[in-house]
Amino acid sequence: MLKVYCYSRCTTCKKALKWLDEHGIEHAVIDIKSNHPDEDALREYYDKSGLPLKRFWNTSGIPYREMGLSKKLPDMSKDEQIKLLSTDGMLVRRPLLVGDDFVLTGFKKTEWEEKLL
Repeated sequence: MLKVYCYSRCTTCKKALKWLDEHGIEHAVIDIKSNHPDEDALREYYDKSGLPLKRFWNTSGIPYREMGLSKKLPDMSKDEQIKLLSTDGMLVRRPLLVGDDFVLTGFKKTEWEEKLL
């Protein structure tokens, strides 16, 4: 079953969950704030996704801005970034959609249609 890491107050997450429901796609919702993916899970999701690591960052989030990560990330290794991402679910771009053989970050309708329909 698909896992969808979401934040209940996120409008993009609400749109994504509505889209899944409208298409009858079974999924389990996981609150990314209280039950965020740990370092091992994030490493697995990154490897499975084939996406650049920058796609995993919630660049519009308050923690990202408060930590000044736009300036710090270019000097950090992949391992350092994954370790930092695992410390706070609000740093992770959402929704984070995890399937058996793919991972998508954010809700881009065309990407989701390509993988799920």
